[in-house]
Amino acid sequence: MQPFGRRSALTALDIVLPGLNEETGLARAVGSLSEFMSDCMNSYDWRIVIADNGSTDATPHIGRALAAESERVQYLRLEQRGRGRALKRAWTQSAADVMAYMDMDLSTDLDALPALVAAIEDGSHEVAIGSRLARGADVVGRSPKREFISRCYSLMFRGMFLTGFRDAQCGFKAVSRRVAEQVLPLVEDTGWFFDTELLILCEKSGYGVFELPVRWVDDPDSRVRIVSTAYHDISGLLRLRFGGLRRARAALGKLREEER
Repeated sequence: MQPFGRRSALTALDIVLPGLNEETGLARAVGSLSEFMSDCMNSYDWRIVIADNGSTDATPHIGRALAAESERVQYLRLEQRGRGRALKRAWTQSAADVMAYMDMDLSTDLDALPALVAAIEDGSHEVAIGSRLARGADVVGRSPKREFISRCYSLMFRGMFLTGFRDAQCGFKAVSRRVAEQVLPLVEDTGWFFDTELLILCEKSGYGVFELPVRWVDDPDSRVRIVSTAYHDISGLLRLRFGGLRRARAALGKLREEER
């Protein structure tokens, strides 16, 4: 994938849609997001990046066709699976000022996107995240079981790392170019724990995190495997707690010293 580059004096914004075997919903997601961006965020030099991580269905064909139809859409293919891997590749190769991502099912109401991006653009924060657990959030259709697990996970990582943010796993986030260049290379996870690791590294290294309550509608076709995801999340937290966070902060400290 070639970097987007700057085509105007507007703030460049890349929005990544990571996906695996999304043939049934890809065109709808790209169409809905494109329409919203054209209507509500035309003050940005925006692009949608389809980050296909290992699909074996018709997703590659549909993704390439969508990219061929619009200069605002780009298709990125990775042979290996992993949402974190897809995001890391797309953001690393991006030349945008602000980089965001959202889940392919568009569970988070797009009306929250302008505020999410503005928190990065105005320089007040380096990371902005949608939250289903912050006061003011509106969560629709989520099962009691998933809600309980989500809140337990939140209590776990906040207890271990004393973070200010509550919802690490909502698929609705934006980061600054500085975060993409400095923190992203230090994130080791390539799967679902990617988000949590990135947020903990950022907040504990002094990069401001803005948490925005959102309206979120549950997707009954969600493919997240609760047990395996929970296992990897806990393993990731332990890795960070016992050495991973310390090493990352040391690397960031050295980088800042070199910049002076």
